[in-house]
Amino acid sequence: MRKSLAVFLSGVALIIAASTALAGEQVLEFKLVTKPIDYKITEATNIEGQTVASGRLFGVAVFKDGRIGVKEFVNSADLLKGTGPFYGYSTYTFEEGSITARYNGSVKDGRSNGEYTILSGTGAYANATGTGSIESAPNPFKGVNLLNIKLVVKTPGT
Repeated sequence: MRKSLAVFLSGVALIIAASTALAGEQVLEFKLVTKPIDYKITEATNIEGQTVASGRLFGVAVFKDGRIGVKEFVNSADLLKGTGPFYGYSTYTFEEGSITARYNGSVKDGRSNGEYTILSGTGAYANATGTGSIESAPNPFKGVNLLNIKLVVKTPGT
């Protein structure tokens, strides 16, 4: 009886230690390639160069070590001659779980910069919060965007 109680308590301690190990702060940095899937751009009447755009996009995240993830998101932008604010909602899916975030930023001189606010997560990122950044990267490709992304993910226990 003592032996089975000791084994049980050891198992409980191991589970607690493992769940605590997942808690903390993690920085995810990767390149993101995005492409519009269902995106509409509307020109404003009588305002030269004014557009309002919104729709769904898809992206692929590539880490330096070769890991990948996908991003499904909606975006809205209000641009005058290519300059102005944008915002949207993203869900990144990685092998170990997903992260959902709201972002906002601006485009100026063809470059995007913005910030993320992490709203939630699943799997290893369950109940995640945190912040992040969006920054245009040099892009040799037409029809897609190339971005540098940094997410600072906080999971319960920090």
